[in-house]
Amino acid sequence: MARVRAALYLDFDNVFSGLIKQDPDVAIRFAKEPAAWLARLTASLTVDGPRRWLVVRCYMNPGGWVPNPDPEAGQPRLYYSQFRPFFVNAGFEVIDCPRLTHTKNAADIRMVVDAVDALADPVVYEEFVIASGDSDMTPLLVRLRRSDRRTTIVSPSDAAEAFVAVADRLITSQELLELVQGEPVETDEEPPEGSSGAEVAETPVSYEQFRDLVRWRYDAATAPLNLASLAHDLRRQLGPSVDETNWFGFGGFVRGLESLGLAHAKFSNHFVWDESRHDPPESSGGSGPAPEPVGRLSALLSLPRLPKEMWPAVYRALADYAAEHHFNLTEATRWARDRLAEQGVDVSRASIAFVTRGTAFGGAPLYRQPPPVAEEIATAFADNVLNRAEAASIALTDEEAAEVRAWLGADSSGTA
Repeated sequence: MARVRAALYLDFDNVFSGLIKQDPDVAIRFAKEPAAWLARLTASLTVDGPRRWLVVRCYMNPGGWVPNPDPEAGQPRLYYSQFRPFFVNAGFEVIDCPRLTHTKNAADIRMVVDAVDALADPVVYEEFVIASGDSDMTPLLVRLRRSDRRTTIVSPSDAAEAFVAVADRLITSQELLELVQGEPVETDEEPPEGSSGAEVAETPVSYEQFRDLVRWRYDAATAPLNLASLAHDLRRQLGPSVDETNWFGFGGFVRGLESLGLAHAKFSNHFVWDESRHDPPESSGGSGPAPEPVGRLSALLSLPRLPKEMWPAVYRALADYAAEHHFNLTEATRWARDRLAEQGVDVSRASIAFVTRGTAFGGAPLYRQPPPVAEEIATAFADNVLNRAEAASIALTDEEAAEVRAWLGADSSGTA
């Protein structure tokens, strides 16, 4: 397969400072082992095929620093300059970008100038990988798209919707950390439009097992089957092929079930049942549709569209993980998803990762000691959502902000 000629522009200050708020151990590994994750990125999370890196540049403020997350290290600050040799040894061109003002360095300007210059290069760069969560890069992505170049964003946080909308691919902080750790990257992506799903399933034997197990459970069921519990059981029985193929190419568990053509099957948000044999599941007494301000934030900030009663369960699962484990972001989202599934609560890893990031940026990171309890996680997450809304100029009245907090299960006394 022909490799895609690619250029990587990394805003180190932006990406590293974003990652270290979420998972300090893996963020430092990102800074010390760039050769390893760059090699994995060559063939992972691609747009049109594996990449051939023609340009790899790291833009770094040599005087920049973040507070050391290890209070016992005896070094209160982690200076970015200490990571510079690792990038040089990995073949990066390291571009020093000292501060121009009290709060701004020149990295984003240099990245834009270099990328636009590359458009005029005799060598055609087919894909530009922009590693930055700065929405100021949006005009650059628009310019690259106008020149018919593929673009991939590597974002350390929840990037602005306009920033994401003009890119061909978004690599989230969780996916980046999975790359850094050498783990299989799990995504919640939909299959390509027009794909039947079965066309991209690479393990037909496992798909046959999936079909047989589901049909056996479905035929033997005497009552509606809880989708979250069923998905959890199948993951345990079928192993990693479930996540490696994203439910055998169908892009989600329910789509995989629908492909089986189960007789008389009816689906709701949480159950599947045989309408010829089972009574419909009783109403769970759910919260009903989200209030308008919550719907607005879901549309503009990609806030997960979870029912009101699910939010506290997510916070409790994350609090339980933090209390029982040494924190690792990718393990935390996987563990919490499986714990919730055991309780019959179906929440994707992407939604749990969204909460985990929001909690960290809201001031209660799960790696903190002592670890935050569920109530602190709820308040920090709601604070972050409302702070992001304000930064995005989404106007909310005090009453609407209170509605959002109530829906998210946070104490209304929080400070946004």
